[in-house]
Amino acid sequence: MTKFTDLGLNASVLRAVLEGGYEDMTPIQKQAIPVVLDGKDLIGVAQTGTGKTAAFSLPLIQKLLTGEGKRAPKGARALILAPTRELAIQIAENIQAYAKYLHLRTTLVYGGASPKPQIKAMAPGVDILIATPGRLLDLMNQKFINLSQVEYLVLDEADRMLDMGFIRDIQKIIAQLPKSRQTLLFSATMPTTVLKLANSILNNPHRIDVAPAATTAEKVDQHVLLVPKGRKRELLAHVLKDESLSRVLIFTRTKHGANKVAKQLDQLGISSGAIHGNKSQNARQKALNDFRTGETRTLVATDVAARGIDVDGVTHVINFEIPNEPESYVHRIGRTARAGAAGASLSFCDHDERGFLRDIEKTIRQQVPVLEDHPFHLEGIANAPASQDNDSGNNGRRGAPNRRAGSGRQKPNNRPSGQPKSQRSRPNSGGGQRNQRRQAVSA
Repeated sequence: MTKFTDLGLNASVLRAVLEGGYEDMTPIQKQAIPVVLDGKDLIGVAQTGTGKTAAFSLPLIQKLLTGEGKRAPKGARALILAPTRELAIQIAENIQAYAKYLHLRTTLVYGGASPKPQIKAMAPGVDILIATPGRLLDLMNQKFINLSQVEYLVLDEADRMLDMGFIRDIQKIIAQLPKSRQTLLFSATMPTTVLKLANSILNNPHRIDVAPAATTAEKVDQHVLLVPKGRKRELLAHVLKDESLSRVLIFTRTKHGANKVAKQLDQLGISSGAIHGNKSQNARQKALNDFRTGETRTLVATDVAARGIDVDGVTHVINFEIPNEPESYVHRIGRTARAGAAGASLSFCDHDERGFLRDIEKTIRQQVPVLEDHPFHLEGIANAPASQDNDSGNNGRRGAPNRRAGSGRQKPNNRPSGQPKSQRSRPNSGGGQRNQRRQAVSA
């Protein structure tokens, strides 16, 4: 089966899917949907942008048609847990689109908004509840939500939920669910913590691995730009002179950093927005909508807030700061090259971040080529610890690049202005003292 018409979906569901422009299934959809329709528990491992939402929501809608209208007060027949409100909203929008010709009732429960409308929406009961763990547990403890009748449980982006510290909340929520339910767990990566959780809540699950853990989107043209930390803002202004960078998602590690970059872009006359945990829900939604509709050219985000950013046509992802977790790099660049499209990523790397870059390359099992033709490249090399020069095999010539096999001389798909036709490998930074991993900063 390769097409949605092969699945035997309800005519109203199929009509909505086809009206949305979907005909052929992605690999995760082809493998997961029949398993879910067959009533089995499932572990789905696939990188971002591969169609995981439809992989669980379409069969879920199909199964809920049996007993349609069977809602308990304050209850839900299906529960979908997501790590962020943005992702929860995105899931809800997709489900509402697929079920627009049906009478299924869907609602959202998440923090950062008044609980009163959420309590009111839950009072008569719903078919599908999409929630973030913290707010859901709060309303459960206050007796506004009763999950004793849940038939289906979905954990989406399970790795990020655990990264955000939701494990105890998730365990408390699951303890209130019936044991006789169907459970689906989706994750971009499968670290030991996620696997342990899966083993504790799933019953003889079928596992699907669409892509090896921590691989990057095949169509993302990845590059790193060596630059001193103090020159990163100037480098950002330089690369954004290229108008081919038309819809750009920029990542920082901290909320404060996101605000500073967005302010700088505004001062340069580049339309931008910022999205992070300190922003109100309305502000976050406005920034996301402005980016989605093209009113703003750039969106600056932190890793946690970016989960759930599903915007078509992101031409470039810029890592203004290299993430200290390789998995975050995978998720970041997965925001471009979505739905089969091509895309590019540019990572700004100062010498203190070389250790993070090496960890990323080890995880993705490939070297990220260096772009040399920008105003700060030589400063980026000169700023590296002196011991690196002695290890690079360059006979003491400071700043001379070490040509390593496999550095690649391919021409990128989306090249910033002034980008060279050939690529050279960066100096060997193995001689410098490795930076210890810092704790991930909350977003």
